[in-house]
Amino acid sequence: MTSTTRLTVAQALVRFLAAQYTERDGERRRLIGATWGIFGHGNVAGIGQALVEYATVPGGGTPSAPPVMPFHQGRNEQAMVHAAVGYARQCGRLSAHAVTTSIGPGATNLVTGAALATVNHLPVLLLPGDVFAARPADPVLQQLEVPFAGDVSVNDCLRPVSKYFDRITRPEALIPAALQAMRVLTDPVDTGAVTLALPQDVQAEAYDWPGEFFAERTWTVRRQAPDAVELARAVEAVRGARRPLIVAGGGVHHSRAEEALAAFASATGIPVASTQAGKGSLCWDHPQDVGGIGHTGTATADELARTADLVIGVGTRYTDFTTASGTLFTASGVRFLNLNIAPYDGHKLAGSPLIADARAGLEALTEALGPHRHRAEPAYVTEYTDDKERWEYRVDAAYEAEDIDIRPTQPQVLGVLDELVTEDDILINAAGSLPGDLHKLWRARSRDQYHVEYGYSCMGYEIPAAIGVRMAAPDRPVWALVGDGTYLMMPTEIVTAVQEGVAIKVVILQNHGYASIGGLSEAVGGERLGTAYRALAADRTYTGAPLPVDLAANAASLGMRVLRAGTVRDLRAALAEAREADTPTCVYVETETADTVSGAPPAQAWWDVPVAETATRPSAVKAREEYDRHVAARRRHL
Repeated sequence: MTSTTRLTVAQALVRFLAAQYTERDGERRRLIGATWGIFGHGNVAGIGQALVEYATVPGGGTPSAPPVMPFHQGRNEQAMVHAAVGYARQCGRLSAHAVTTSIGPGATNLVTGAALATVNHLPVLLLPGDVFAARPADPVLQQLEVPFAGDVSVNDCLRPVSKYFDRITRPEALIPAALQAMRVLTDPVDTGAVTLALPQDVQAEAYDWPGEFFAERTWTVRRQAPDAVELARAVEAVRGARRPLIVAGGGVHHSRAEEALAAFASATGIPVASTQAGKGSLCWDHPQDVGGIGHTGTATADELARTADLVIGVGTRYTDFTTASGTLFTASGVRFLNLNIAPYDGHKLAGSPLIADARAGLEALTEALGPHRHRAEPAYVTEYTDDKERWEYRVDAAYEAEDIDIRPTQPQVLGVLDELVTEDDILINAAGSLPGDLHKLWRARSRDQYHVEYGYSCMGYEIPAAIGVRMAAPDRPVWALVGDGTYLMMPTEIVTAVQEGVAIKVVILQNHGYASIGGLSEAVGGERLGTAYRALAADRTYTGAPLPVDLAANAASLGMRVLRAGTVRDLRAALAEAREADTPTCVYVETETADTVSGAPPAQAWWDVPVAETATRPSAVKAREEYDRHVAARRRHL
């Protein structure tokens, strides 16, 4: 007879999660490394009590006897998901975190973080509380009543942004749901946010659980090999190309395919451009690395894209920033070869699919090309090598910042940081004008140094994500680069960093508004409406004095050590001091505009943001004329 253990649903879930592991290439890791939580009436007596049970087993959480399920206290539910996502990305998707919330606003605050995780194919387990399954009192506090459906709660908002969703309305339903949740979290194609909605009465309900439910399980993260027919077609396509270009996406990092990509590029001489998610696939000084591609890319990579006859996408989704909204790959007869583990992405742009894990696919393609591999023509190699050298001169010019007493520009801030970091440092960013400058200018020194979340480009991601990354890489310097707009979105997790002793480094760049959207607004006829952080003027426009907001003082009030940098000289010293700090440290710097000193090179490719078709204001009329000119160059690849 099978032995059973009587536990609540919440206790059983926590115990189950603690026994799940992943394995890939002989590396075995715990799947759910910890749980983040903010408690309310919807989870405090269920998951909260279960975490207390398993935070004191077997040794009370001492270093020699850690808790069965480590717990981290958050301040904002969205931020907890961001921290979990940062952790999962740094762990190569082999380990993830869970996030528990109460019902109502605590649960709906998860939606943005869940969307970010799913868009970026990064695993996170969401455990929101839910309304009573038995409905003894209806409605309960924070319940959204839906007159036409008695089985709907606010947690249903998480369905479209989750890769798997289930509501556990009976204890025994947890068994199949938990197993399915683990399957999705460890699936390299389908991973993303996974939601198990937990009615608050069911969380506390006891059940006799079969012992097998708590047995250790190891989930293999598979490396799918390519199909022989697709591989043969890929070899034929590469051998027939005269101007091939590789576009490296985030899938290269997810599958740890960096070495395989470097070997393939070196063997063939094919240049490698990178998306935001793929930057760092090759180190910046690799002979075949030509930098970022697309709207925020380099002139070198974008010109190669315009003239490429074969585009080899490796682990990329081909977003509009990568394709310049369909205007970048314009050579007559251009074809696409898409190496991707997801068939959905492998068939994009009418490409020839090579459905496989990025590393397995690259290794197979390299071997199939044989000892006398196809090599890029010498003139082509010379062309992109010389173009890359010219681009690096432009990077140097943007970075140049002598030890002088002036405010630095944003690129100069990056330049000073560039002088300081080694391959150990990790840079985190997500939104604003920084992603564009970083994609064009940053010289990635290691496969995981460049951590820019641009799939969802979520303001507020950087600080909590830095906490998650530092938890996964506790011996490495982790930098969160944030503008003032992003900082104001979500500074709350500074308190978490201080409480947990997570020594992240936050660089706040104060430019008094939404610099990126301000520039875009001006370009599309929006005249920078609502993009400056300034007082209202007499004409009701935001053109008055800069707001008297002291973000450095705010960071300090949350417990962070703050270093103010008013000049380039101050900045150099502050960044060096912050890098050596063993406590959470912030460097605050007001940046100069690029009108009087060097700035980043402008966009090297277009991005489609529709402009008003009719307008009376001259700025919008001119912007529409420019828009129509670019739209005419759009191409559908069929």
